[in-house]
Amino acid sequence: MESNMTSETQPLSIAVLLGSVRHDRLGIRAARMVMRALEARGHEAVLVDPMEVQLPLLDRMYKEYATGTAPTVLEKLATLYRRVDGFLIVSGEYNHGIPPAMKNLLDHFLEEYFWRPSGIVCYSAGQYGGVRAAMALRATLAELGMSAIPSECAIPRIGKALDEDGVALDDHITRVLDRFLDEFFWHARALRRERLSGTPY
Repeated sequence: MESNMTSETQPLSIAVLLGSVRHDRLGIRAARMVMRALEARGHEAVLVDPMEVQLPLLDRMYKEYATGTAPTVLEKLATLYRRVDGFLIVSGEYNHGIPPAMKNLLDHFLEEYFWRPSGIVCYSAGQYGGVRAAMALRATLAELGMSAIPSECAIPRIGKALDEDGVALDDHITRVLDRFLDEFFWHARALRRERLSGTPY
């Protein structure tokens, strides 16, 4: 029997990249919130947690290894990144900038990100919600070939905004996330459709 699903109705596959390896990190709450929201809408969500994947400090990018010689962890991530439809970046703000674990995680790859959108979920313990890190991330994500969508999902005072399971304690966060995801999904579907038709290179 033929499927009635089109590229517009098929579930999306999204990699959720978390940018903290601190043992007392609060960003895992934001990652859990995002994962739950993606799955609730019927999409595949794959968490990439630098605390689990344990990438070394960048020495050689994935593309700099001869075929078949890259470390297993890089090969697995490359395979994942090539099949997903987009990336959601969950990042705190360290000294007005990108956390080193996030930058290290991102910089190991390049072509694997191409022609896919990214969306920024930023957070902080203070009132600004990590937006200064988001500004820096936009330049990095564009250079990597996965430009961020115009909107972002900022979470101020994350310790009070989300519980340990990533459940929002403020309806405002839920509304912001829903609108952000609607925009992100639009971009992800549009770029998936175009990838199926071919890319410039």
